[in-house]
Amino acid sequence: MAEAFSVEGRATPRGRFPHVKRAGDFIFVSGTSSRRPDNSIAGASADAMGATDLDIRVQTRAVIENVREILSAAGAELTDLVQVTVYLVNMNDFAGYNEVWAEHFDETGPTRTTVAVHQLPHPHLLIEMQAIACAAHSRETP
Repeated sequence: MAEAFSVEGRATPRGRFPHVKRAGDFIFVSGTSSRRPDNSIAGASADAMGATDLDIRVQTRAVIENVREILSAAGAELTDLVQVTVYLVNMNDFAGYNEVWAEHFDETGPTRTTVAVHQLPHPHLLIEMQAIACAAHSRETP
């Protein structure tokens, strides 16, 4: 039996879907961005004139941390990830994102696919990740 839930203390999904769904030992994490619970975006700021400063490294770190928190709520860890799909708005950000990825994972980590997309649900979002983990169901879950 599969269980789906949203994680308290995380940004509310922008639609009718859960943060995570667990089916046996498999854990499916919905697309996750650098949005904070207050709907601000890590790695995004605007000055008084409205000029934006968007930082792929900060956003990537925040996305990975959000995925970590969601996995934790499902009884898993980043080391349990088996596959991650990454959506980048601009492939010119690939190097910065890849640099941060390497701070968390190496060649023994999850498989990964990175694709360019036209846009994400907010114009300040540069990156989103969707993930699949596999962790023994005996771990504590809600």
